[in-house]
Amino acid sequence: MRTNRAQNQLRIIGGRWRGRKLPFAALPGLRPTPDRVRETLFNWLAPVIRGSRCLDLYAGSGALGLEAASRGAAGVVMIDHAGEVVGSLREQLAILDAGEVDVIQADVVQWLQGPAQAFDIVFLDPPFRQGLLSATMRLLEENGWLAADAFIYIEAEKGLRPDLPEGWEIYRSKQAGQVGYQLVRRQRI
Repeated sequence: MRTNRAQNQLRIIGGRWRGRKLPFAALPGLRPTPDRVRETLFNWLAPVIRGSRCLDLYAGSGALGLEAASRGAAGVVMIDHAGEVVGSLREQLAILDAGEVDVIQADVVQWLQGPAQAFDIVFLDPPFRQGLLSATMRLLEENGWLAADAFIYIEAEKGLRPDLPEGWEIYRSKQAGQVGYQLVRRQRI
């Protein structure tokens, strides 16, 4: 069966790489965050994205991490377990000359149990229907991965309302098709 190449492309919608179309690995279940959702998300993040440190968990196509870097994030770390995904992302980073972005091949849950560094923005878009969201949120909160006032973007299947850790408050929330998404603000002192 042939794969339509256009279906395996994402478009950067803002910043220095605006309009660039980038291929991504064609793996089952890999679904880039839609353009309209990314546009909304990065409008919400516009006041804080420039100069921020971002963590893109379950990076997949790289749509969120690449968009953040394109819009001026100081550093982006992308984590995914699939070798094909990581290889594709590294190729794209070389083409874009994106030195501020690192890609790490690892299981997200295991990686979050290692030495932590605080991030300003976390993109959390795990594979649907695999029960990864709660464990990932807990590890982010408990293991020191979040700046005191971090933003956490959560994308999940429509209707899923995750139990947020204490001190996390919904800042913005929307739905698009079969996807529910929200931007959460961590409020710790």
